[in-house]
Amino acid sequence: MLQALIFDVDGTLADTERAHRAAFNHAFRTLGLGWHWDETLYTGLLAVSGGKERIAHYWRSRAGLPPATDPEALQACIDRIHALKTAAYEEAVAQGAVRLRPGVLALIEAAAAAGLTLAIATTTSPPNIAALLRRAIGPDWRLRFAAIGDGASAPRKKPDPLVYRQVLATLELPARACLAFEDSANGLHAARAAGIATLVTPTAFTRHHDFGGALRVLPDLAGLDLATLRAWHARAADAHSSTLEESPPCRRTTA
Repeated sequence: MLQALIFDVDGTLADTERAHRAAFNHAFRTLGLGWHWDETLYTGLLAVSGGKERIAHYWRSRAGLPPATDPEALQACIDRIHALKTAAYEEAVAQGAVRLRPGVLALIEAAAAAGLTLAIATTTSPPNIAALLRRAIGPDWRLRFAAIGDGASAPRKKPDPLVYRQVLATLELPARACLAFEDSANGLHAARAAGIATLVTPTAFTRHHDFGGALRVLPDLAGLDLATLRAWHARAADAHSSTLEESPPCRRTTA
């Protein structure tokens, strides 16, 4: 039985990546780094989950970071860049630059009314989550979600399943009772590695990804009702059970 819906944030709840890219470039200009991430470059960098991790990856692989750079000094600089980027992103969201994707709020409200548990599993930072959902849902947005896993609580980013496993532990629910919502291959792999059936709604930044193993791939959540979700989830659970039943029993061997 479907008991919980677990949502990714960036790209899934809202198409945030253009605002994130602009915020990164604002931080680079502010610090005089001479960097600029155009849309093509940024699309490729999204293969690296996490803003700080993305900066570090770019610095090492594309911006000519000297190999002898002091690690602590490097991390301090990355933290500074990311702090400026986060502030710029929050300001953009406050000004209405980012909105929830079609069908997201209606599904959240319908699920809450039906007694389903709601949760978040993302690699983005807590301030980014708060900036988006405070504006989109209201000041009491946290009350909607029984668990929130984010980039601060899960240091190993997607496609590592850590954040999903943390959320499942907080909810005290088995993976088979949940359904995840993602927009990227990294997110899909993380949720599936945690054993959670996953529905994908790609964006322009992720539509080229391989979504093999997804429960469904949809353009967005507009018009999606709980009855349909429950039916899809039940068929996935039945298929999983059938696979387990058809698997040959383990045989004990002796040396």
